[in-house]
Amino acid sequence: MAGIKFGTDGWRSIIAEDFTFENVRVVAQAIADYINGTEKDGEGIVVGFDNRFLSEQFAAAVAEVLTGNGIPVFLPEHAVPTPVAAFSIRHFKTRGAVMLTASHNPPEYHGIKFIPEFAGPALPEETEVIEANGNTVLASGKIKRMDKEKARKKDLWHVIDPLADYTRHLLSLVHEEQIRGECLKIIVDPLYGAGMGYVESVLGGLGCRSESIHNYRDAFFGGSMPDPVENNLSQLREKVLETGADLGIALDGDADRFGIIDRTGKFFTPNEILPMLLEHLIVNRKEKGLVARTCATTHMLDRVAGTHGLELEETKVGFKYIGQMLLHHGALLGGEESGGMSIKGHVPEKDGILGACLVIEMATVMGGSLTEIQEQLFSKYGRMVSARLDVSVSPEDKERVVSELAGYSPSRLAGQEAAERIDIDGTKIVAEDGSWVLIRPSGTEPIFRVYTEADSQERLVEIQRQVRRELKI
Repeated sequence: MAGIKFGTDGWRSIIAEDFTFENVRVVAQAIADYINGTEKDGEGIVVGFDNRFLSEQFAAAVAEVLTGNGIPVFLPEHAVPTPVAAFSIRHFKTRGAVMLTASHNPPEYHGIKFIPEFAGPALPEETEVIEANGNTVLASGKIKRMDKEKARKKDLWHVIDPLADYTRHLLSLVHEEQIRGECLKIIVDPLYGAGMGYVESVLGGLGCRSESIHNYRDAFFGGSMPDPVENNLSQLREKVLETGADLGIALDGDADRFGIIDRTGKFFTPNEILPMLLEHLIVNRKEKGLVARTCATTHMLDRVAGTHGLELEETKVGFKYIGQMLLHHGALLGGEESGGMSIKGHVPEKDGILGACLVIEMATVMGGSLTEIQEQLFSKYGRMVSARLDVSVSPEDKERVVSELAGYSPSRLAGQEAAERIDIDGTKIVAEDGSWVLIRPSGTEPIFRVYTEADSQERLVEIQRQVRRELKI
């Protein structure tokens, strides 16, 4: 192992290549050293795991190292979603959680993410310490371990089942009385992931009729990726249309992202869902507060928030920054284009189960299909279309384009006057008509991500072509 490097959401690598028991124990020791070297409230660590290959065994390896360092562990018997691990931090009053997951990545990947005591994604200053600790452990080879039976005798190993408590908490965040009377029919697709059983538990509490597909463990995720994007949800769409269901709800591998199919079979992107949910929270729930989005997320949120006199904060890409807006600024809603969201009153961690339940609430209260609800939004705020384009380049071209981006500032964007250049995270150009483009290099691959939003698909494509032509990518 060359060294530990935490990305935007933890350390991920290929099973049996870098993600081995030996290296997992190195990361666990690094986390234990961080925990024992800081003064925070709470006691112990929640150790959660998803449905990937060897997840339980990797989680047990982490628990053995933590208890070997005198840190109590709270370990579920079954796979749990990442937001449930975060919820469990507060429920069991621990110092944080270690989640064994590679989220929506391909089945050959696994990962570890550390969630601090505030129950949201760790910040760079925290993961940097863990990385440094890990390199020290690699150099010394010193890892403390305690076997399960000894840890139990010392009262350091606790088995938990957070399903019922999490369900009660989530039911407190939705308007149960409004949903219960309508009794929508929902098809649930957890994509073989850790979210299976959780959405159904909440829906049962709401009185909704639900049917599930892909609700059993498959470490190969049906030969695909546990990512709730349109290309992976053809079977969910078929089931919704076949059964005449009101909604199809999909989750990613650790249930922190969601995907939505409405009764017409249309897939709705997070960029389409988030503004609808914000309008629902403001108009139907009469709620107020700051709105937070990443710089890669739809500006339709800006239009909705601005019309209602709400402040909007733009952050770097990564839910860790949204989480801080929820935690310290009382944000009403925080969201990102990749499908992560949370609201005031919940943990500052993205939660696909919560997102799905709020969509159900919105559909119940507003009536009609999501397509009809979206058209109402467009008639009020104008139409916006968004997309992400991933452009592969050579390593040499990546260096050149990164250098050029530092000074990239076109005066016009597809014929419209450029009004603003934002460099909070990548290079973003906003035109006078509200269209925009963001170009960000991948941190690990020779790839550029080009996020674009405009009032039509034609104009969106025109902006993409301009950027690719001018940057020669």
